[in-house]
Amino acid sequence: RPAAGPPAGSPPAFKPHPIQGWTPDFIPKVLDDAPDQLNDELVPIPAASAIATAKALAAKEGLLTGISGGGTMWAALETAKTAPEGSVILAMLPDTGERYLSTPLFADIEADMNEEELEIATSTPSFQLVPGKEPVLAA
Repeated sequence: RPAAGPPAGSPPAFKPHPIQGWTPDFIPKVLDDAPDQLNDELVPIPAASAIATAKALAAKEGLLTGISGGGTMWAALETAKTAPEGSVILAMLPDTGERYLSTPLFADIEADMNEEELEIATSTPSFQLVPGKEPVLAA
């Protein structure tokens, strides 16, 4: 790796995958330069798991992140399964999912609200964003 940080090249085993910005051998320079005790293990991220976790974060936790964020959280959840009791696991999701709304990550989500979503949208009297109506933004 040159002093500036970019990898010298990708391995011949490189294959396309859906995690934008990553290569299968991606190790950030900050980790590469870190003391050895900071790198316990490298966890391969299955593409389908990264996508499913990103979708679950959006649907269940309200965290809109990209596929790489889903992969990061998946690795943290997998790590937690075997971590000693009382362990602290940090997973940083520094990306927002807004840039991925028109990508395959969210392709199965309809643009318009369904009946259940409209019911939820109208259930809060002081804050409503309902298609075809003026927004309600009362304190």
